[in-house]
Amino acid sequence: MKKYLKEYVEHIDNLLKDDIENIDEEIKKHLIKIGYFQHERLVHLLVTLAYAILSIMAFVASTHTPMFVFVGIILIFFLIPYVLHYFFLENNVQYLYKQYDKMLEMKNK
Repeated sequence: MKKYLKEYVEHIDNLLKDDIENIDEEIKKHLIKIGYFQHERLVHLLVTLAYAILSIMAFVASTHTPMFVFVGIILIFFLIPYVLHYFFLENNVQYLYKQYDKMLEMKNK
C-alpha cells in the first residue's frame, strides 16, 4: 500500500505541473482514490488501537501473572510499525486533500 500511495501521489503531482486536459474526470477519479485511502487509514487506525489496548491490558495483567510482560513486549513490537504506517497514511491522505484543492483551483481558472 505504501508504494501504491507514493506512486499515486507522484502521478497527481506530475499532472498538476502541467495543464490537465480533462480536469473534471481527474477530479472524480481523485475523489474515488481519496475514499479508498481513507478506508485504508480507518482500518489501520482500528488495528493500531486494538494493539495499543491489548498491550495495555497485557501490562496490567502482568501485575498478577508476570508472563504477560512478555506478551506486552511482543505486542509493543507489533504496535510500533502499525503506528508508523498509520502516520504515513494520515499524512499522505491529508496531502491528497491539498492536491484536490489545487485541482479545483485549476478548474476554476
